[in-house]
Amino acid sequence: MNKVVLITGASQGIGFGIAEKFHAEGWDVLTLSRKPLTGDETWNPTADSHFIFDLEDAEHIDDVLAEIKYKLGNRPLDALVNNAGISPKLPNGDRVGVVGADYDFWKRIFDVNVFAPALLTRGLHPALKAAQGAVVNITSIVVQRVHPFAGSPYASSKAALGGLTREMANEFAKDGIRVNAVSPGEIDTPILSIKTAEIVESHVPMKRLGSPAEIADAVYYLCSDQASYITGAELLVNGGQHL
Repeated sequence: MNKVVLITGASQGIGFGIAEKFHAEGWDVLTLSRKPLTGDETWNPTADSHFIFDLEDAEHIDDVLAEIKYKLGNRPLDALVNNAGISPKLPNGDRVGVVGADYDFWKRIFDVNVFAPALLTRGLHPALKAAQGAVVNITSIVVQRVHPFAGSPYASSKAALGGLTREMANEFAKDGIRVNAVSPGEIDTPILSIKTAEIVESHVPMKRLGSPAEIADAVYYLCSDQASYITGAELLVNGGQHL
């Protein structure tokens, strides 16, 4: 029987690339996002393999967890990829700092970027334990350095996700579940800022954007048997941008 992966935020960008990679490796791919899929998916999703749910509504995450568990049935979950994330900007596209963010703004970002990964992992823990599976959280270059486009709430949430990765790795090691993170830099997706080229030229030693496929390769490695003795790690995939 094929292995099973659940990927959040899979309708575009990095999540889409991760889903393509796992499908190409012969896994059964379950996806979750707030939007329907586009119809261009190479992994041939079925009607009940994509779950539409807005992770901003973290208080009702048990609703979608029930759907996922029903789909899994008695099958174990070999991997969970917490990829979904949001980074809202000001109307003019500028980053949001502490002064510009009220409680609702902070809560919205933390619901998606921190609380949802924690609650999804909690809810799917039995299925992950049954598989001796892996969890990969997608953090960000903003954990390593101040970024001109990512504001304080987003950076704080991704730093929190890095801390959560470490804590879950320690907590779940006894269950045979490995928990790691992948930290992307500037990746070629539809949501890039028009000023990203300036960052690539001035801050990325390799002088190019990364691709969703390169992030997907890193995620897949951490979920594979080749990474069987790796847990609590954060793999930086950023062309040297953290330097």
